[in-house]
Amino acid sequence: MNKNALTALALAGLMLVSIGGAFAQTKQQKDKNDMRNLGIGLGALAVHKTLKGDTKTGLALGAGAAYAAKKYEDQRKAQKNWRKYRYNSKGKKIGYYQMRGNKRVRYVSYG
Repeated sequence: MNKNALTALALAGLMLVSIGGAFAQTKQQKDKNDMRNLGIGLGALAVHKTLKGDTKTGLALGAGAAYAAKKYEDQRKAQKNWRKYRYNSKGKKIGYYQMRGNKRVRYVSYG
Protein backbone atom coordinates (compact mmCIF):
# COMPACT_ATOMS: atom_id res chain seq x y z
CA MET A 1 0.00 0.00 0.00
CA ASN A 2 1.27 3.47 -0.74
CA LYS A 3 1.31 6.35 1.74
CA ASN A 4 -1.84 8.04 0.45
CA ALA A 5 -3.89 4.85 0.60
CA LEU A 6 -2.71 4.14 4.15
CA THR A 7 -3.54 7.69 5.28
CA ALA A 8 -6.97 7.54 3.65
CA LEU A 9 -7.66 4.17 5.29
CA ALA A 10 -6.65 5.51 8.71
CA LEU A 11 -8.88 8.56 8.34
CA ALA A 12 -11.83 6.45 7.17
CA GLY A 13 -11.41 4.17 10.18
CA LEU A 14 -11.27 7.16 12.50
CA MET A 15 -14.48 8.55 11.05
CA LEU A 16 -16.29 5.24 11.47
CA VAL A 17 -15.18 4.95 15.09
CA SER A 18 -16.33 8.47 15.91
CA ILE A 19 -19.72 8.02 14.20
CA GLY A 20 -20.48 4.63 15.78
CA GLY A 21 -21.77 5.65 19.20
CA ALA A 22 -22.88 9.16 18.33
CA PHE A 23 -26.59 8.42 18.06
CA ALA A 24 -27.33 7.93 21.77
CA GLN A 25 -25.20 10.81 23.11
CA THR A 26 -25.81 14.37 24.15
CA LYS A 27 -24.08 17.08 22.14
CA GLN A 28 -21.56 17.74 24.90
CA GLN A 29 -20.72 14.04 25.23
CA LYS A 30 -20.45 13.67 21.46
CA ASP A 31 -18.11 16.65 21.15
CA LYS A 32 -15.94 15.31 23.95
CA ASN A 33 -15.73 11.86 22.35
CA ASP A 34 -14.99 13.37 18.94
CA MET A 35 -12.04 15.31 20.39
CA ARG A 36 -10.74 12.13 22.04
CA ASN A 37 -10.99 10.15 18.81
CA LEU A 38 -9.46 12.97 16.78
CA GLY A 39 -6.52 13.18 19.18
CA ILE A 40 -5.93 9.43 18.98
CA GLY A 41 -6.10 9.46 15.18
CA LEU A 42 -3.82 12.47 14.79
CA GLY A 43 -1.34 11.02 17.27
CA ALA A 44 -1.22 7.72 15.38
CA LEU A 45 -0.71 9.52 12.08
CA ALA A 46 2.00 11.70 13.65
CA VAL A 47 3.91 8.62 14.79
CA HIS A 48 3.48 6.98 11.38
CA LYS A 49 4.69 10.05 9.46
CA THR A 50 7.64 10.56 11.81
CA LEU A 51 8.76 6.94 11.50
CA LYS A 52 8.53 7.20 7.71
CA GLY A 53 10.86 10.23 7.75
CA ASP A 54 8.37 13.05 7.14
CA THR A 55 9.18 14.96 10.34
CA LYS A 56 7.53 18.27 9.41
CA THR A 57 4.17 16.64 8.79
CA GLY A 58 4.64 14.49 11.89
CA LEU A 59 5.30 17.57 13.99
CA ALA A 60 2.21 19.33 12.62
CA LEU A 61 0.04 16.27 13.28
CA GLY A 62 1.52 15.98 16.77
CA ALA A 63 0.60 19.61 17.48
CA GLY A 64 -2.94 18.89 16.29
CA ALA A 65 -3.11 15.85 18.57
CA ALA A 66 -1.95 17.96 21.53
CA TYR A 67 -4.61 20.58 20.78
CA ALA A 68 -7.31 17.91 20.55
CA ALA A 69 -6.13 16.46 23.87
CA LYS A 70 -6.42 19.88 25.52
CA LYS A 71 -9.91 20.43 24.11
CA TYR A 72 -10.93 16.96 25.33
CA GLU A 73 -9.63 17.67 28.82
CA ASP A 74 -11.41 21.05 28.95
CA GLN A 75 -14.70 19.45 27.88
CA ARG A 76 -14.26 16.61 30.35
CA LYS A 77 -13.84 19.09 33.20
CA ALA A 78 -16.78 21.21 32.04
CA GLN A 79 -19.00 18.13 31.95
CA LYS A 80 -18.63 17.77 35.72
CA ASN A 81 -20.81 20.84 36.25
CA TRP A 82 -24.19 19.62 35.11
CA ARG A 83 -27.83 20.13 36.04
CA LYS A 84 -30.27 17.60 37.41
CA TYR A 85 -33.80 18.79 36.66
CA ARG A 86 -36.80 18.37 38.97
CA TYR A 87 -40.33 17.94 37.64
CA ASN A 88 -43.77 18.28 39.21
CA SER A 89 -46.46 15.59 38.98
CA LYS A 90 -47.65 16.94 35.61
CA GLY A 91 -44.18 16.67 34.05
CA LYS A 92 -43.35 20.37 34.08
CA LYS A 93 -39.83 21.47 35.06
CA ILE A 94 -39.91 23.25 38.42
CA GLY A 95 -36.17 23.74 38.97
CA TYR A 96 -32.80 22.09 38.87
CA TYR A 97 -29.86 21.12 41.04
CA GLN A 98 -26.44 22.41 39.96
CA MET A 99 -24.17 19.38 40.34
CA ARG A 100 -20.41 18.89 40.55
CA GLY A 101 -19.77 15.19 40.28
CA ASN A 102 -22.28 13.59 42.66
CA LYS A 103 -22.46 16.62 44.98
CA ARG A 104 -25.34 19.10 44.86
CA VAL A 105 -23.95 22.61 44.78
CA ARG A 106 -27.18 24.64 44.68
CA TYR A 107 -30.83 24.47 43.80
CA VAL A 108 -32.51 26.89 41.38
CA SER A 109 -36.30 27.15 41.34
CA TYR A 110 -38.24 28.40 38.32
CA GLY A 111 -41.27 29.54 40.25
